Amino acid sequence: QVQLVESGGGLVQAGGSLRLSCAASGNIVITAMAWYRQAPGKQRELVATITSGGGSTNYVDSVKGRFTISRDNAKNTVFLQMNSLKPEDTGVYYCNTRMGLFSWGRGVQVTVTS
Repeated sequence: QVQLVESGGGLVQAGGSLRLSCAASGNIVITAMAWYRQAPGKQRELVATITSGGGSTNYVDSVKGRFTISRDNAKNTVFLQMNSLKPEDTGVYYCNTRMGLFSWGRGVQVTVTS
């Protein structure tokens, strides 16, 4: 079973940026991947997806134009560049396959202050 380890979170002021990384213990080259987030008291939501080759991406409307998902298949790593952060982006961020097929990692906390 592939293990996922997220990193790069932290505390940032509104308007700031963070870059999240997700390192997979196994080969994810043929797998569409995604970033999810869970805000306090809310269900986990899908934020961004990327196809196996990285040629196509999709985003939830609330992050379009601010977040960019990318991947490095040689390193089995997926990234999420987050710019112009808003307080409503606060939450725990996770990566997984597009269908959530791997075991969930611990996630990484992102806190955006106003």
